[in-house]
Amino acid sequence: MRGVVFDGKQVQVVDDLAVREPGPGEVLVAIAAAGLCHSDLSVVDGTIPFPVPVVLGHEGAGVVEAVGAGVTHVAPGDHVALSTLANCGTCAECDRGRPTMCRQAIGRPQRPFTRGTAGTVHQFAANSAFAERTVVKAVQAVRIPEDIPLESAALIGCGVLTGVGAVLNRARVDRGDSVVVIGTGGIGLNVLQGARLAGALRIVAVDANPAKEEAARQFGATDFLTSAEGVKGILPTGADHAFECVGRVELIRQAIDLLDRHGQAVLLGVPPATAEASFLVSSLYLDKSVLGCRYGSSRPQRDIALYAELYRQGHLLLDELVTAVYPVEDFAKARADAEAGRVARAVLTF
Repeated sequence: MRGVVFDGKQVQVVDDLAVREPGPGEVLVAIAAAGLCHSDLSVVDGTIPFPVPVVLGHEGAGVVEAVGAGVTHVAPGDHVALSTLANCGTCAECDRGRPTMCRQAIGRPQRPFTRGTAGTVHQFAANSAFAERTVVKAVQAVRIPEDIPLESAALIGCGVLTGVGAVLNRARVDRGDSVVVIGTGGIGLNVLQGARLAGALRIVAVDANPAKEEAARQFGATDFLTSAEGVKGILPTGADHAFECVGRVELIRQAIDLLDRHGQAVLLGVPPATAEASFLVSSLYLDKSVLGCRYGSSRPQRDIALYAELYRQGHLLLDELVTAVYPVEDFAKARADAEAGRVARAVLTF
């Protein structure tokens, strides 16, 4: 079968992959569509260290082909969106409703794939959606209505969970709050629409690329700036919430500096693993906070179903996130377009 493999030096679209059958508590999914996320590219450029060779992709949707023993919540033929959260479901963190903190879900890459005579191949983010078929833990497969296009549904599993979840679950933005979003790529757009759903009164999008203004306003921005220097002109006392969605340490500092009293800076961008940020300690007095956020602090079985229904009711934008669709064979073009900022989300199809 076809898939996108990174061997540590180059990325190739190959046709000699195989995936094993699902074991107990696992699901085999035929991938229909998968979003190309910045995190996939971060594996390629080394920002996210990961063992190789690896099948890339982690933002996918498809149709269940087979289930292992003990799986009852999905069945062959069901449409599913996939999460990257292979949490155990039984530890103290899972029991508290914090599956993103499950230690069994972090840093345990599996090898369900083989490639020709080259041996086993790693699975990225417990998912590997850039393959015609993949095996995931049952908890990662969330059934969705069949009337949702799979090209759009694919984006729920990462970009939407992360961006909207950061607003609703982690920051808990309230009605009337003010929000600044630094970076309006795929994650930033979802932060914008999360703020809109939460009822934020002023939503300021900041992006150096003026061409992104139209999309930012479509997703919920009330104001658009190409520099954070103009934020104080809109929010003289600062913002209740500032989201850094790029992954640059100087922008983390900006997010902190833009806060009002009791404000929160939420970090969503992914800088290099050893990067350090600096800020004035005194700037955190008056109850300001800096919050990390993993995967939107999401509960995928609940949140994916919720976001799917919000889409069906016309409240959540998904189709508009899909800037361009590429057959998997055109991965190189999709990657180039994503790196050049020409697309909010490129979607690969099989």
